[in-house]
Amino acid sequence: MIELLKDKTNSIALIGASNDESKYGFKILLDLKHKGHEVLPINTKEHEIQGIKVHKDVKEIAECPSIINFVVPPGVGFEITKDLVANGYDNFWYQPGAESEEISNFLKSENKNYIDDKCIMVVAGLIDNY
Repeated sequence: MIELLKDKTNSIALIGASNDESKYGFKILLDLKHKGHEVLPINTKEHEIQGIKVHKDVKEIAECPSIINFVVPPGVGFEITKDLVANGYDNFWYQPGAESEEISNFLKSENKNYIDDKCIMVVAGLIDNY
């Protein structure tokens, strides 16, 4: 999945994007945009973040995102993950604090690609080292 992150033409859905500048859902969005990535914010309560349209659900995005990044509590993320797996999505990335053993075991059993031990902002900043 690191290869997908290297290609900046690939889109990243950010589940838990936020207008709250103190939250990682805001920091990750701005960081990845600043690094040249196409980020698609997902949040059921927001309409726009920094002039970017917010989607309520990954499934409403016309073109399947290359990576789905989670910055929500594990319980919330697990429910969303199960729904996305049932709908054919494949590449999942969980920020520190969004991961859980339950999610990882589920994704492993479904043969899905996932990262659950690295911050996407850090990896994107060090991408040439991978």
